[in-house]
Amino acid sequence: MKNLFKYAASYWKAMIAIVLILVVQAYCDLSLPAYTSDIVNVGIQQGGIEDEVPRQIAIEEMEKLLLFVSEDDQQTVMDAYTEDNTSYKKEAYVLKDSVAEEENTMENLKDILQIPMMMTSGIESGSDTTKQMEDKLKEQMSQGMAQSMPQGADRTMPEGESQAESQAVSLDDMSMFDLLKMLPAEQRATMVEKIEEQMSEMPDTILDQASVSFCRSAYKDLGMDMDQTQIHYLLKTGGQMAALALLGMVASIMVAFLASRVGASAGRDLRSGVFHKVVGFSNNEFNHFSTASLITRSTNDIQQIQMLIVMLLRMVLYAPILAIGGVLQVMKTNVSMSWIIGLAVIIIAFVVLLLFLVVMPKFKVLQNLVDKLNLVTREILTGLPVIRAFSTEKHEEERFDDANRTLTKTNLFVNRAMTFMMPVMMLVMNGVSVLIVWTGAHGISDGQMQVGDMMAFIQYTMQIIMGFLMLCMISIMLPRAAVAADRVEEVLKSETMIHDPKQEKHFPEDGKGVLTFDHVSFRYPGADEDVLEDITFTAKPGETTAIIGSTGSGKSTLVNLIPRFYDVTSGDITLDGVDIREVKQQELREKLGYVPQKGVLFSGDIASNIMFGNSHGSDDEMIEAAEIAQATEFIDTKPEKYKSPISQGGSNVSGGQKQRLSIARAIAKHPQVFIFDDSFSALDYKTDVTLRRALAEKTSGSTVLIVAQRISTILHAEQIIVLDEGKVAGKGTHAELLKNCPVYREIAESQLSRKELEAALNEQTDGKEDQIHG
Repeated sequence: MKNLFKYAASYWKAMIAIVLILVVQAYCDLSLPAYTSDIVNVGIQQGGIEDEVPRQIAIEEMEKLLLFVSEDDQQTVMDAYTEDNTSYKKEAYVLKDSVAEEENTMENLKDILQIPMMMTSGIESGSDTTKQMEDKLKEQMSQGMAQSMPQGADRTMPEGESQAESQAVSLDDMSMFDLLKMLPAEQRATMVEKIEEQMSEMPDTILDQASVSFCRSAYKDLGMDMDQTQIHYLLKTGGQMAALALLGMVASIMVAFLASRVGASAGRDLRSGVFHKVVGFSNNEFNHFSTASLITRSTNDIQQIQMLIVMLLRMVLYAPILAIGGVLQVMKTNVSMSWIIGLAVIIIAFVVLLLFLVVMPKFKVLQNLVDKLNLVTREILTGLPVIRAFSTEKHEEERFDDANRTLTKTNLFVNRAMTFMMPVMMLVMNGVSVLIVWTGAHGISDGQMQVGDMMAFIQYTMQIIMGFLMLCMISIMLPRAAVAADRVEEVLKSETMIHDPKQEKHFPEDGKGVLTFDHVSFRYPGADEDVLEDITFTAKPGETTAIIGSTGSGKSTLVNLIPRFYDVTSGDITLDGVDIREVKQQELREKLGYVPQKGVLFSGDIASNIMFGNSHGSDDEMIEAAEIAQATEFIDTKPEKYKSPISQGGSNVSGGQKQRLSIARAIAKHPQVFIFDDSFSALDYKTDVTLRRALAEKTSGSTVLIVAQRISTILHAEQIIVLDEGKVAGKGTHAELLKNCPVYREIAESQLSRKELEAALNEQTDGKEDQIHG
């Protein structure tokens, strides 16, 4: 898991930028529900009025309010307003700008005026309760006046009308506010206190709504256009929502761009790192990692890492920001329903943990099965001619189907687990929505919250759950990508056995290419026995040194030690007196022209393959190399000559043509040392003889090593090394070895006629007699 974050952490600058942009995006996304709530609560329900303290109020309305305000608070209220007799159709009080900007002062005014505004609105509504209060108050006042009237006072009244009746008529004409004005201040204050006690148990939401309703009525009473006010509020709030949504979209696009760029860059760097690492592998590392596995790690595994890095930057970083911000917004909106979010999070966490425990072990198996399928497919496609020749198509089809079915079953298991997650998450989300509506409806009914607040709470909850849902989606991808990252890291961290020296030496500038094996032994890593043991010989410039032996005697292993595909276990290999382990591999291989046992060509054309080791060489050099390698006879027959295309692996040329092009490639490099690892096996005898004759002229100043199975190829070599079970069984010329080396004679007898053997022995005898007579 740490490898994933390590790969992403190398792009920390881009990640910091992404986090900052994600904060902006989260701010936009988390602000939208609040604006939705404002549109519903303020824009629709409150008609665009969000004031809980009137900013403008008619003088007569202010007088009504002050009836329910204590004398001390009356002065506070009046100090907050100033008179305006020209701006409205009625004389009015206008809230001072300095007061409107002071939050504490506004809160104080709200506390003073909230209940008076509600009482005033209730009295002005003319409800049955207000009517009963008014009748009761008139009755009490009438009785009080009658008791306070002097005896005989009614005698002075007109006939048929008493003073009590006259007072009753005047009280009937009075409004509730007129009656309250007539009450003594102490009695009015007592009445207000009783009403406040009754209202103290009311939810704050109802008091706030009453204050807003009063403000709306006060503005309308002054002749203000309330429809225009509502439209203005809706347009302003809607415009802010649109701007935030646009900003969030821009932030989302930027995050997607940066995340994709980081993911692509990480994939590019990983592929480059794996490629450079693999290019530096010795044959031992190639034996540890199969070709199919290396291809899977370089493609499928890195693709998994790249996709997850993008998801990590787009979702995993965003999810906690969104979830934490959503929780904070929920705490502001309504704390009483926060338990619903906790319940949803617990259920989601349980589902994720369950899936993680079930699916995680399958991911490593899945990647190994992809390796196996790639291996089987590659083997079948590569060996198709052999499969057809032996009529084993049915067996290979069954082998492929077995690997394919196993991979399919594992994939189905993983995908089913992932598809199980989505319905569960949708069930949780919908269940939470229903629970919020159910609980919120009771809160709205009890006056504890508004419809817009419930809508905002649902949106915040969905955002929080979506944050965890994103984490759930990533949790399914994460194990597979973690396995892929470990597999890639295994390649990147693998120890290469062949290293350049810390203190490098250089070959002498006047070096000729003298190659010396000095008591060289070699053992494959992990093997119990040496493959080569105590090999000593010197290959000189201008001479051909041939290596021959039975199958498995170590011929190819010996020449593979020269370019350091393996390093010797003991002894030394020197070139011009310098140990090849003490110079850089590149400098060593610049001196060598290597033709492998199996000819390898690259996709391109004939020219690019011949000049592969000498890309700046001239056309004359290319043609000369092709002529020496006897490749012109088939190149000249092609319409495009040297521009003729070569398919991948050289599949569109024959084995002999492939070998000749490989030899031409080595010749065009002009090396000091030629290494031919059984490179003439696919050539006919005539071409072989002609090629070696031309090669002898070209390489007269170079050291030539030839590994051969056919004695006819090495008959005229100045030095022949005979290997038997990894040891030198003989050393000398063809004739000398026929006489002195039983192993060589046995090989010769199996390949040459009796006449050829006798001719070679006679040549050896004649040579000795010439030396004696001389």
